[in-house]
Amino acid sequence: MKEFKNKVAAVTGAASGMGRTLALNLASRGCHLALSDVNSAGLDETAQMAAKAGVKVTTALVNVADREQVYAWADSVVRDHGRVHLVFNNAGVALGATIDCLKPDDFEWIMGINFWGVVWGTQAFLPHLKAAGEGHIVNTSSLFGLLAVPSQGAYNASKFAVRGFTEALRQELDIDQCGVSATCVHPGGIRTNIAMAARIDPGMAAKTGVDPDVARKRFDKMLNTTSADSAAKQILRAVERNQRRVLVGPDARFLDKVVRLFGARYQPLTTLFAKKGMMG
Repeated sequence: MKEFKNKVAAVTGAASGMGRTLALNLASRGCHLALSDVNSAGLDETAQMAAKAGVKVTTALVNVADREQVYAWADSVVRDHGRVHLVFNNAGVALGATIDCLKPDDFEWIMGINFWGVVWGTQAFLPHLKAAGEGHIVNTSSLFGLLAVPSQGAYNASKFAVRGFTEALRQELDIDQCGVSATCVHPGGIRTNIAMAARIDPGMAAKTGVDPDVARKRFDKMLNTTSADSAAKQILRAVERNQRRVLVGPDARFLDKVVRLFGARYQPLTTLFAKKGMMG
């Protein structure tokens, strides 16, 4: 996918953050858009902003954890636009919880959106991309899909799963030589609202003595390395270059080097920093 003009892109989590900036950057390059989210007001706002670029924009309220909703959306995108070339499985949520206090409902919630949303989005749109004769699937993992940290076991699980799934997908597409490719995205600290919207298990407060609202603010402060607009530009550049993965932000690039250099020995370092952060 060397250019985006007159192509059609489907973007999940488009109501805010990186999903919105991806949509706006694509629109500025002449790419038509099919946008989805569960936030109706934010989704409409993104659509109105993107439409100013003169491209066709359609929207749908979609819970990416619901397979039937995702498949129905994929079919409607092709009906409305005639074809689809790009899929950005971007929707994601955060959860702070230690393994011993992690509730099954919370685990299912985060895996449903962060992992199964990527799976359903990939499987629902892939036949349409192949039918178009060219395409690209962009799946959002995380810096936490490269290394694990305390209190993020469920989030780590979801993002490591996205990484493995997408790397296998890319290899299968290479074998098929069908004109479709895939990229795994590993953002570091991106300035979005994901931290303030994160779920914090009450057991965390009891264990660390830190109020959940304080924990969210600390997490949000950490995510101030790279703007969402810069992240979107880096991701689109990676698509143009057909990169297998993209490390978004200096923190992601640095910590990737740390993990590759130290192997499992990185864990005492993250344990130390995490303990300091959780305990204040």
